[in-house]
Amino acid sequence: MDRYALGVVGEQMAVEYLVKKGYEIIDRNINYPNVGELDIIAKDGQTLVFVEVRTRADNSFGHPLETFTKVKQQKVVKASRRYILENKPNCDAYRFDAVAIISEQIIHIPNAFLARWN
Repeated sequence: MDRYALGVVGEQMAVEYLVKKGYEIIDRNINYPNVGELDIIAKDGQTLVFVEVRTRADNSFGHPLETFTKVKQQKVVKASRRYILENKPNCDAYRFDAVAIISEQIIHIPNAFLARWN
């Protein structure tokens, strides 16, 4: 399976996992050119959650969470700011989660990182 197809499968697995945990999926695959991409946007109660998904077939080239660098985090924060400004979601808080998928094993990290909004 090529990387793109693996990523699509991984994101679908993440969506199904989050729905089973009670999350409401709001949006998927939002891309702001020259800003960043948002994999999954969901609600956990009244909290809007921006979920970054990383999928790997195995650990041969390291753990998928190792690819979630500070630069990638900054792009997610910038894209989330734009999403919030454009969509004005009704929520009480915002959060950034990470989901890593390796060989169909799902690791979910709520509050994977904090964002500076200023």
